[in-house]
Amino acid sequence: MLILAIESSCDDTAAAVLEPERRIRSSVVSSQNEIHARFGGIVPELASRRHIEMIRPVVDEALAQASVDLDDIDLIAATQGPGLVGSLLVGFTFAKALALVRNLPCVGVDHMAGHLLSCLLEDPQPAFPYTALIVSGGNTSLFAVDDPLTFTRLGRTRDDAAGEAFDKVAKLLGLGYPGGPVISRLAAEGDPMAISFPRARLGPDSLDFSFSGLKTSVAAHIDSCRRQDAGPDVADVCASFQEAVIDVLADKTLAAAERTGHRRVVMGGGVAANPRLRTVLAERCAEGGFEMFMPAPALCTDNAAMIGLAGYYRFLGGHLAEADADAYSRSPLN
Repeated sequence: MLILAIESSCDDTAAAVLEPERRIRSSVVSSQNEIHARFGGIVPELASRRHIEMIRPVVDEALAQASVDLDDIDLIAATQGPGLVGSLLVGFTFAKALALVRNLPCVGVDHMAGHLLSCLLEDPQPAFPYTALIVSGGNTSLFAVDDPLTFTRLGRTRDDAAGEAFDKVAKLLGLGYPGGPVISRLAAEGDPMAISFPRARLGPDSLDFSFSGLKTSVAAHIDSCRRQDAGPDVADVCASFQEAVIDVLADKTLAAAERTGHRRVVMGGGVAANPRLRTVLAERCAEGGFEMFMPAPALCTDNAAMIGLAGYYRFLGGHLAEADADAYSRSPLN
């Protein structure tokens, strides 16, 4: 069986061909960073227009790299939500139309489910159940994952997602968009203990997150430095901010694993590509006696391979997309 998967939830147009045995035959991603960088963030209208331009070329390239054509495809999977509705409609409508023309089954996939299962695309793979941290530009959540179709939310952000906080702090520092990679790079040159930024715990039993106060504290520090006619030490600000985010992410992830009783911890989402977060969480899991699983960085950011895998399990569960199925902006999982 071969699966053609399509992902267009935000600003990346992606397609992949994979086999149910988790073998990725191809994975193609067309980024829009250059389009949105001048605006300091994603412009939804521009994103959806670019998806319209790129959806067919990206799908064709994925098929070509896999050395297959549409006659070889047995199942089509596409992101149905959450995300930018205009962007989602491009990929999801394309997938449904293609499935109708080719008389193929089609499944709609929750983007969050893709991230929750992305760790299964590589070896070693975690056995079920496991506790998962999904951390990206749009989501920061904790889940108990019982099987490929059963996810229970344990905690979520009450305001900014972690990746959103990275982007906003980068904008405050004039570092451009996207902010995560540049902050990570500069943080490696700074002192993570230089500035005592707050860690929002939200109570001893809370597994929710909040990063808006941290962002405000960073803004206040930068403003204070500038009022004293001395610009902030950018590397130290980046390192101290990043450490504050990672401390909370690691603490709450391990607290969630203790609460569920799972001995396996999984991480996914775009911010899961952050080298410091990967190191700290791996070390903390080892100290606590947990097995840690995280995909390669290319599978942490938005990609269609994870959508294909999640779609395969939905297909096995009989969850086919009707022709009139619509995209959704908010995930029922979150």
